[in-house]
Amino acid sequence: MKVTVDSKKGLKTNLKVFVDKKTIEKELSERLNELSKTVNIKGFRPGKVPVDVLKRQFGKAIYGEVLEKILKETSTKALEEKKIKAAGQPKLDLKSYGEGKDLNYTLEIDELPSVKLKSLDNIKYTDYEIEVQEDEIKKRIDNIAKNQNNFKDKNETEFSKKGDMVAFDYSATIENKKFDGGEGKNTQIILGKDLFIKGFDDQLLNIKKNQEKHVTVTLPENYPKKEFANKKAIFKCKILNVKKPEPIKVDDQFAKNLGAKDLKDLKLLISKQIQSQYKMNLDSLSKENVLNQIEQLHSIDLPDNLVQQELSLITQGLKSEDIEKNKKESEKIAKKRIKLGLILNELGEKNNLKVEEQEIKNEIQKQIQSMPGQQKQVLEYYQKNPSAAASLRGSIYEEKIINLIKEKSKKTKKIISIQEAEKLMEDHHKAHDHFKEEESKKPKKTVKSPKKTKKIRKK
Repeated sequence: MKVTVDSKKGLKTNLKVFVDKKTIEKELSERLNELSKTVNIKGFRPGKVPVDVLKRQFGKAIYGEVLEKILKETSTKALEEKKIKAAGQPKLDLKSYGEGKDLNYTLEIDELPSVKLKSLDNIKYTDYEIEVQEDEIKKRIDNIAKNQNNFKDKNETEFSKKGDMVAFDYSATIENKKFDGGEGKNTQIILGKDLFIKGFDDQLLNIKKNQEKHVTVTLPENYPKKEFANKKAIFKCKILNVKKPEPIKVDDQFAKNLGAKDLKDLKLLISKQIQSQYKMNLDSLSKENVLNQIEQLHSIDLPDNLVQQELSLITQGLKSEDIEKNKKESEKIAKKRIKLGLILNELGEKNNLKVEEQEIKNEIQKQIQSMPGQQKQVLEYYQKNPSAAASLRGSIYEEKIINLIKEKSKKTKKIISIQEAEKLMEDHHKAHDHFKEEESKKPKKTVKSPKKTKKIRKK
């Protein structure tokens, strides 16, 4: 095999590849010999078919198979020999080939750009810590208590009102006839929520325990039995009980009911939960800020084919008019993602960062534990979807690189209140929305990378 550089312009390289006919004939001969041991042809004993007979009968098909094998092997070797990292699949153009002939073809390659990493010493980021005040914890616990259903029996002389829970048996008819689904035992509804049938709750106001009440309503359009949808039904209700809401006492027992040791422990758990919720969002802001600095620090020429691939992912499912309307912004996002992917990947390779299988298993286990009651479904999802586990590898790899950048950067630790955290996030969202709005006002102008490169897509 002989490889020569035909032309090179920017990130586009054209290679000429020559494979002599002796190499091809040797591959053909080996394949025919392999075939002769397994193929069955009438008139010949198994494994004793002459090679020339095989050549006459299967020659074209075998040549095509061998040619495909040679093209695959030699194109890979050509890239390795010239130390080229291709950005996507090279375009192959056959110039001359055929049985008894030399093979000549060209490879048109979009190369991955070389990334010269800049020093990270001047990268700055803020590590936020949330200070949770006692009143914030109390507010959160009070909301939990408020949403817990706690009802106490009313006496038989007390009438029902909004907020009360009413328990009843019912038998319903449409045009004096019973219907499927028209009976219920010990049905419980909280008056005012209107969750049973629209208009039902109001008709159970001002009733008492052991009373009978006829309720007339129109069955909803989405009633399970379509033939009864939008029909007027009369529910004969026997009131079993009326209960009034009672505030829950926030004490050690309340805390234990929620899985804490006592009230003090519950407050600590709530505080950590609040910190974790805000910390996740603030870390995301810091990460975005770090990535913006990294991107601005480097200048890289990008292969057009990768930009187009990324654009197709970004605009997937959009209408053509929306694609055209947001073309400039989409291109900007696509280029930024690719650029960051190349930079982060280079950082990962230079620092020999790897993701071990155990790290992926640990992450899956963490997700399983974070979803009580759905552990089996989460585990089955990853077992049945290898691509989901592969996606986790990319996330873990990216997180390792971000942590590496932070280790080499200048960190400022800042303790802020919940109000300050919310203001930071609100300002961030406003800035993004304003940027998108300004971009839309401007006049319109009429990937995973290959095996050797792990591309990280920033979301």
